Amino acid sequence: QVQLVESGGGLVQAGGSLRLSCAASGSIFRINHMGWYRQAPGKQRESVAYMASSGGTNYADAVKGRFTVSRDNAKNMVYLQMNSLKPEDTAVYYCNINLISLSDFRLLDAWGQGTQVTVSS
Repeated sequence: QVQLVESGGGLVQAGGSLRLSCAASGSIFRINHMGWYRQAPGKQRESVAYMASSGGTNYADAVKGRFTVSRDNAKNMVYLQMNSLKPEDTAVYYCNINLISLSDFRLLDAWGQGTQVTVSS
């Protein structure tokens, strides 16, 4: 089994910053891409940012220039630095990791429990 534990969400005023963290543990042979999704009330879950094992990154247009995704491979952690936050960034943010399981070498997608980010105007 693989567990993802997220931290760092909260309430912030527009223009402020937050940093989300996600730690992966368990039966992990190799981690491929690591990233973040979000889901606002009444909307579908959407990709925010991810980083491939090569270091390449991809960002949603809505967050380009404001958010930065990074990872620490030694610690199996992924981060999301969010600057210049806007009320429309309010959502539950989910960590997502694509990995190969150590127990049976299957390719898996693991999800965190979600952390609330609320941006007030």
